[in-house]
Amino acid sequence: MSAIFLAEFETPERLLAATREVREAGHEPLDAFTPFPVADLEGAFPPTRSHLRIAMLVVGLTVAAAFYFMQWWSAVYDYPLNLGGRPLNSWPVFLLAPFEVGVLAAAIAGVIAFCRACALPRLHHPLFEVPGFERATVDRFFLLARRAPSGEDRFDLRHLLESKGALVVSEVRQT
Repeated sequence: MSAIFLAEFETPERLLAATREVREAGHEPLDAFTPFPVADLEGAFPPTRSHLRIAMLVVGLTVAAAFYFMQWWSAVYDYPLNLGGRPLNSWPVFLLAPFEVGVLAAAIAGVIAFCRACALPRLHHPLFEVPGFERATVDRFFLLARRAPSGEDRFDLRHLLESKGALVVSEVRQT
């Protein structure tokens, strides 16, 4: 695994400059922690693709199909009732309940996938062990960055962050 560093900056301008330099040097800026919103920082971190919708679709369709099959099996093979000459496998009758159960299962899968993607519930994060990190909500700006793999590493990330005006650069323990 590559090392992850947390750099503390005094101004948002230095944070923005360091974020651009980290990206240009081939390293990966992971997150920024600021006491107030910094407008230009939004574009510095490209959005990651979420697999939440795929998980919800797969679980919802699977559960709906299983519930439909369960209804069909019980009406055709397990306990067939011939009422009024209707066919035993009358599929329009079986659609409402599988749809509702499929939507419920997709919603539950969405909540579980969301919690898993966010690593919740996490009561303690390794960033809380970094001395001075509590100032991220008061008057300091922090950049969390991952060092590039050794093949692409042109600069050492720690020296790069220090050259961009970081007050303190700490290596973060990974869990």
